[in-house]
Amino acid sequence: MTDSGEPPVGVVGAGTMGAGIAQVAAVAGRRVLLADAVDGAAARAIDQIRDRVKAQVAKGRLDVDPDALLITATSVDAFADCDVVVEAIVEDLAAKRALFGELERVVPPGCLLASNSSSLSPTAMAAGLARPERLVGLHFFNPVPAMRLAEVISGLATSPEAASRAAELAGRWGKTVVRSAAMPGFIVNRIARPFYAEAWRLLEEHAAVPEVIDAVLTGAGGFRMGPFALMDLIGHDVNEAVTRSVWTAFSHDSRFAPPLAQRALVEAGWLGRKAGRGVYAYADGGTPPGPVPASAVPPTAVPPTAVPASAVPASAVPASAVPASAVPAGPAAAPAEVTEHGTSALRPFLSGAAVRPGNRDDTDAGLPGGFVELPSGALLSSCEGATATSLAAATQRPVIVADRTGNSPSAIAIAASDGCPAAAVTEATGLFQAAGLDVFVIGDVPGLIVARTVAMLANLAADALAARVASAGDIDTAMRLGVNYPVGPLAWSRQWGARTVLTILDSLENWYRDGHYRASPLLRRAVLSGRELA
Repeated sequence: MTDSGEPPVGVVGAGTMGAGIAQVAAVAGRRVLLADAVDGAAARAIDQIRDRVKAQVAKGRLDVDPDALLITATSVDAFADCDVVVEAIVEDLAAKRALFGELERVVPPGCLLASNSSSLSPTAMAAGLARPERLVGLHFFNPVPAMRLAEVISGLATSPEAASRAAELAGRWGKTVVRSAAMPGFIVNRIARPFYAEAWRLLEEHAAVPEVIDAVLTGAGGFRMGPFALMDLIGHDVNEAVTRSVWTAFSHDSRFAPPLAQRALVEAGWLGRKAGRGVYAYADGGTPPGPVPASAVPPTAVPPTAVPASAVPASAVPASAVPASAVPAGPAAAPAEVTEHGTSALRPFLSGAAVRPGNRDDTDAGLPGGFVELPSGALLSSCEGATATSLAAATQRPVIVADRTGNSPSAIAIAASDGCPAAAVTEATGLFQAAGLDVFVIGDVPGLIVARTVAMLANLAADALAARVASAGDIDTAMRLGVNYPVGPLAWSRQWGARTVLTILDSLENWYRDGHYRASPLLRRAVLSGRELA
């Protein structure tokens, strides 16, 4: 590989992140100087980089000569000719400040100083520097060569020129760049907290076991990995430390509080895959247990003439998920007792199924505007945050609540009100199985699994938008590329409707009354003005 003729790039820290940054810079044609405080660490990292690149070349994913990569193990003292230095050392503010102070005495005046910190503010890191305007956050994601996102974070003193240089550099290294203000957690680590927090809350309330929670969020929500499997992969020490850092930075806001159950795992040394045990056990090549959905219900248990599969709430199962053979011929005729309010999501799938009338008082009490009546007389409702038991108390009928889903789901969670007949649960299960979904019957918790998780992600995204942490487009891009969400949280809010998201949050907050689910003022304002979050 020929030298581009540009000044070298300095990378400090030869751990996983530093080595990954050095790799993408070298593959892009830059000469890289890699330094680490541990003797021999940089040289070992360079050997590993060449091995990884060779493997990618063998698979046809890269077209470079691994032996020609221009990476040299050296010390910080050799950075005098660098035009950019990226720091990827331990996540400790004092250590980073000391390093940047040392770098400022070595590098030329025009050298860009960038920190790969995932949570520490460039404002704090730049304090005390002679030229704080050239320090910028440049946060890559692990594994750096594979992940497409880079966050560029402007501190209070960061110059627009420094931020633009960092964005251009990351772009030339093949990354999609989003811009963030120097707020706790930046974009991704701030907004992603509910994906983990809601899973822990559900587990602590014994709503479901971890493998079921993971299965519902992947099969119904469309997430790439479930939260428990992902935390085991990341490492609970790392994940909990980020949560604790964001929580501390937000003055112990309850929405970011570290879960006690995860702290116990860290204290026990059950850190996940790297330790052989986390939420799941991995010793001796073990794999996490598979989830066990509800047993198959014979078709005869749910007479299609009484409750056709087309009666499934649209918000729970998209039209594309309902087999054509299950939809009766001719136009769907909605019963006269279907109320106008709140039934737009139900109407396309109603065909002769009785629907419990609703009224304005019901809506104000947190009730959905329509229910599908099962053959047993129990009512089926799509989740709007309320528990099945509270809906049963209001309607004086047994109620089953179905969780919301993403696009093209393969699974769904349902919960029955206290005292609901087993026959009604069987009917609801058969109805969703007829639509091709695995059904998981969980405890009767408000907001179930997908609905509460997505609502909280959208809520924190709205807060970040209101605080001008980033633009709406950058927020959604960051969450799709940085943590592989199927849809950006603001786009998800627009799909469901801001009013639905607010209803779910208000139902949860009314149930728990601990401030955890308080709705973003921007979200509430959008609903009052009839707008969506954008």
